[in-house]
Amino acid sequence: MTAKVLLDAGVVSRCRRRVHLEHDPAMRDAPRGAPDPTAELRKGDAMAHRRMVADQLAERFAGDWVEIPAGSSAEREAATVEALAAGHAFIWSAQPPRDLDGGRRGTIDLLVRTSHGYVPVLVVRHKVTDPGAGARTSPLADLAVIGGKQDAKRKVRPQPRDQLRLAHIRRLLQAGGHADERHALAGVIGLEGDVVVWHDLEAPTWPGGRTALAEYDARFADRVAVADAAATGGDPLAEPTRIVECRSCPWWPVCEATLLEARDVSLVVRGEDAALLRAAGVPTVDALARVDPLDKDVPPLVGMPLVDAVGLARAWLADLTLVRRTERIGVPRADVEVDVDMESFGDAGAYLWGVLLSGVDIGEPQGYRAFVSWDPLPTVDEARSFAEFWQWLTAVRKAAADRGLTFRAYCYNELAENRWLLASVKRFAGRPGIPAKREVLDFIESDQWFDLFGSVREHFLCSHGKGLKTIAPVAGFKWRDDEASGENSMRWYRDAVGLDGGEPDHAQRKRLLEYNEDDVRATAALRVWMTSPAVTEIPYVGDI
Repeated sequence: MTAKVLLDAGVVSRCRRRVHLEHDPAMRDAPRGAPDPTAELRKGDAMAHRRMVADQLAERFAGDWVEIPAGSSAEREAATVEALAAGHAFIWSAQPPRDLDGGRRGTIDLLVRTSHGYVPVLVVRHKVTDPGAGARTSPLADLAVIGGKQDAKRKVRPQPRDQLRLAHIRRLLQAGGHADERHALAGVIGLEGDVVVWHDLEAPTWPGGRTALAEYDARFADRVAVADAAATGGDPLAEPTRIVECRSCPWWPVCEATLLEARDVSLVVRGEDAALLRAAGVPTVDALARVDPLDKDVPPLVGMPLVDAVGLARAWLADLTLVRRTERIGVPRADVEVDVDMESFGDAGAYLWGVLLSGVDIGEPQGYRAFVSWDPLPTVDEARSFAEFWQWLTAVRKAAADRGLTFRAYCYNELAENRWLLASVKRFAGRPGIPAKREVLDFIESDQWFDLFGSVREHFLCSHGKGLKTIAPVAGFKWRDDEASGENSMRWYRDAVGLDGGEPDHAQRKRLLEYNEDDVRATAALRVWMTSPAVTEIPYVGDI
């Protein structure tokens, strides 16, 4: 039976409810959230990476290369059909003919001709291998060597979404009679852009011994059913529930309103835990707040202990941002203290390390200081600003030790800072002032480096999230900029360095420095508050 909708590859990795909303005619004019600036940045970077790879391949394969020009969907599909009929060896930016019976449409970065048809190749801006052995790869110069050979230096990094996208295009090619049916090989060119990694989409490499094609077929059939029901006004096959994807989904305002009206349990516990509670007869926040945590009829949750889920529900109903999980709150302090906050621009680099020095006087000016590079990322000047930050931090630690004083540095959620501490020493190894990796690791692994996020998670239940912008105001801190957020800082940075071709905006540079200073001062305010009597004013979960 012919499907009533045409879906692209993205639906198989997308929330089922989002697929419903995208195809429900009644939702055409519904209010939606603003685009996620971080996601928009990643898309822009990915487009630039694909363009770089395309130019490299076009130069290498010249006469065998054709690029489908920009245009309407119908124009691009017609141009692709023409290129396929002409038998071009390499077709870039292809849009194979639609599969009306299967309900498929889509595009692919590259189609490579074999003696029996075409094989899809995807170009992505993320890593597709790790150090090791076993991946099958081909150098870009040997792109036509489908399947490549065993690589002694690389192993496949699992990227399920890539394989599902390739499976979608393989089915699209099969529907049009353009696939090489001798095998189900498909390629991915990753961030390094030096080799093609080949996947056998019919190999049992997925959990439970499934193949990528089998997983794709099951997911796609489900999404077609969801979209068909929405498009024809049938009973919805997907109801809203809060999951991680909601943070950046444009349809969240629609789902949030529905969930709030229903007081849905996923407002305080997400994903699998919400499903477990609904199945146990606990569909709402109100019902969860009434649960006895020792009730054996309620199954153990995956994401948190049941007692914490009940506490979160009670906090949510009382409109409390925080409640104490523990009666005593502990954050280690030191004679000399430094609060640290780093600002990065996507995956391009870390352009700013901000610090706030406080505590016993060691002869170093106290207060806020920034180590920054305003050269557009990526830039080698980032090595200078990072080296200056590390040298300053090392000098402060030494000065404290020389005076017999204790030292501790604090951050909020060390994953970001640790990522760029280690990435910087790797990228800029050998440059002036750049420390050895072991030196940085010794600091990260020591008790001189403390993550306040871990303390918040240990000592509090947070009914509205654990972000610094949510938690620090409870400690009495307020950002000077009402628009302060990590997402907005990405936009400010583009203007600050003239990334889009304009003149650098010095007002935005000042704004970023103030934003970073407020972040480190918020971290300081939070740890001071957590070690003061005022923290006991936060209700204890056992008392609500």
